[in-house]
Amino acid sequence: MSKLSKTRIILACLLNDSVMTTTTAALTPNPIPDLGTDLTTEPCPLTAAQLDVLNRQIKLWGKELGFAHIGVADVDLSQHEAALQDWLDKGYHGEMGYMANHGMMRARPAELHPGAIRVICARMDYLPPDAGFASNLTDPNLGYISRYAGGRDYHKLIRQRLKKLGDKINQYCQQLDFDATDFRPFVDSAPILERPLADKAGLGWTGKHSLILHPDAGSWFFLGELLINLPLPLDIPIEEGCNTCVACIKSCPTDAIVEPYVVDARRCISYLTIELQGAIPEEFRPLIENRIYGCDDCQLVCPVNAKAPLTKETDFHTRTTLIQPDLLTLFAWSETYFLNQTEGSAIRRIGHKRWLRNIAIALGNAPANPAIIEALEQRKHSEEVDDMVLEHIEWALVQQIQKAPQSALSRKTQRVIRSIQKGLPRDA
Repeated sequence: MSKLSKTRIILACLLNDSVMTTTTAALTPNPIPDLGTDLTTEPCPLTAAQLDVLNRQIKLWGKELGFAHIGVADVDLSQHEAALQDWLDKGYHGEMGYMANHGMMRARPAELHPGAIRVICARMDYLPPDAGFASNLTDPNLGYISRYAGGRDYHKLIRQRLKKLGDKINQYCQQLDFDATDFRPFVDSAPILERPLADKAGLGWTGKHSLILHPDAGSWFFLGELLINLPLPLDIPIEEGCNTCVACIKSCPTDAIVEPYVVDARRCISYLTIELQGAIPEEFRPLIENRIYGCDDCQLVCPVNAKAPLTKETDFHTRTTLIQPDLLTLFAWSETYFLNQTEGSAIRRIGHKRWLRNIAIALGNAPANPAIIEALEQRKHSEEVDDMVLEHIEWALVQQIQKAPQSALSRKTQRVIRSIQKGLPRDA
């Protein structure tokens, strides 16, 4: 196995994360059973010509259902197993125990859904209009929320669309007198390496930040998979296009990209503000600055994202209350109001206490302000905070009291802002 293959382990739950790409890929019919095929399953009676027509029809249905790109991969991810195990052995998954709970099943889709021999990979763009990246990061009194999370939670929406795609495939096959179609949709909800699959399916190449990149679509998109038992023609992977660029590695606020294609989740702001259950280590708190839910910096500095399209799904548009949100306003939200404002949103999953934890850090990083000190003091006596939240409030108070009236943004954040203004003027 090449060093490049070994390092292409994907941090599958961050962010956002979520990732895909599109181009017109050549199709390769392959009626030969793939690794992971259940050989006891009755052979598919459809001819290569019928499967080719079906494959093209699937791409059309995908467009009708709102997917920007559909690609097909086989289920063989054996080349990623050693890298996955190495990533886990190094503890890069942090407290995400689910990453290790199923052993190598994550790299063996056929074990996840017995009989599956193909994975239909789907991409759905999520970049909202008027993203305001630079203006948001420039003002430390505003909370920065990763742009994938500003609208409706993508899991249910995409899963429902994939289910509809599977139903269309099933109905089509029944018209050809084949009623044994078996499929199962997944959206960041099962032990499966979705990004290597998207890479194999031609949706893009794996960038050095571990996200999928496409030359015409960037990386602002969600991924979904439909595991199926049909020997559909395969799409051809896209040649990697990062070349010598290391902008994402240099710009990561916490140096979480420890080497090309490898992310140490324990250092990643997305992990720290979303996945981590307890206290955020003090060494990372100043580096988080005003990022209260996730981080997009590695995508913001990526030159490939200059061509990224805006989403066509209005459900992914940023909610009014989350557009350039004032930190003090967010910090004043009661738990009831938080649950109301985040209903149907991915943000809700972190709960009110971690929401307050994250905002307390951002307030500690904001310029010295008596109003911030007053808000922190009031929250200390709230019944809605526990010892974990209180620790972060106390930290923030110390930062506010000790700092000068104005604090400059970090050099890395200033560099990110300049990159946005220059490379992403539409979204600045």
